[in-house]
Amino acid sequence: MINMEEKEFTEEEIIKLNSKKGLMAVLSKEPFNPERALRYVRYEERLQELQVELIRMQTWAINNNERIIILFEGRDAAGKGGAIRRITERINPRHMRIVALPKPSEEQQTQWYFQRYVEQLPKAGEIVLFDRSWYNRAVVEPVNGFCSDEEYRVFMKQVNGFEKMILQSGIRLVKIYMSISKKEQAKRFDDIRNSPLKQWKMTPVDEQAQVLWDDYTFYKKKMFKKTNTELSPWKIIKANRKTEARIACLEHVLNSVPYDKNTVV
Repeated sequence: MINMEEKEFTEEEIIKLNSKKGLMAVLSKEPFNPERALRYVRYEERLQELQVELIRMQTWAINNNERIIILFEGRDAAGKGGAIRRITERINPRHMRIVALPKPSEEQQTQWYFQRYVEQLPKAGEIVLFDRSWYNRAVVEPVNGFCSDEEYRVFMKQVNGFEKMILQSGIRLVKIYMSISKKEQAKRFDDIRNSPLKQWKMTPVDEQAQVLWDDYTFYKKKMFKKTNTELSPWKIIKANRKTEARIACLEHVLNSVPYDKNTVV
């Protein structure tokens, strides 16, 4: 049992810290920090509440043949994958997909840019989560020289119309951008490089992210100016603290989809 002599805690907080989750949170990291452990327990409790609502939202979507896209963009190492995992880990996997498309093939490079994304749009009752999306052409591609100036110009001219067609077809579109500081990105890259379990995540594009930081900022601002529309707005999530960012993402998704909160799950 944890002794709380140095700091006054409420009875409720002491019960939380003496729970299985609380004890694990306290003992999992050094130095001993009950305040941090308490924040983590509260995060886990809130996460569970939101995941129950996500199941309710998905059940509503299945019952009503709804089609939902949740699109994630952001800086490299901003936590997109972690947020997506918290959204999907409890919902029915038969009615959702995570899309993280690789570099386009030679054949795909000859097609209309949006074509391979159209092929991934949701069917009735399905939620599709894009771990990066067509917005690669708005930021990543021009920064790294993966597209021509003309290809970028055409994309920026077409993207709002493309999303308008998606929305007018009845598909719900939620756009999330996860934002971190340059210092936090550098810290996370160091963590990835030094972890045998994470090293595979580091790509040549990631290796250049710090050097090209200002270029990413330039194109990111142009993207927001053009595509943060009343019809299809962006939600910017500050992601320096991972747990807070994950909760903010789940809350935004639930607030963006008008599901029936009385749906039986």
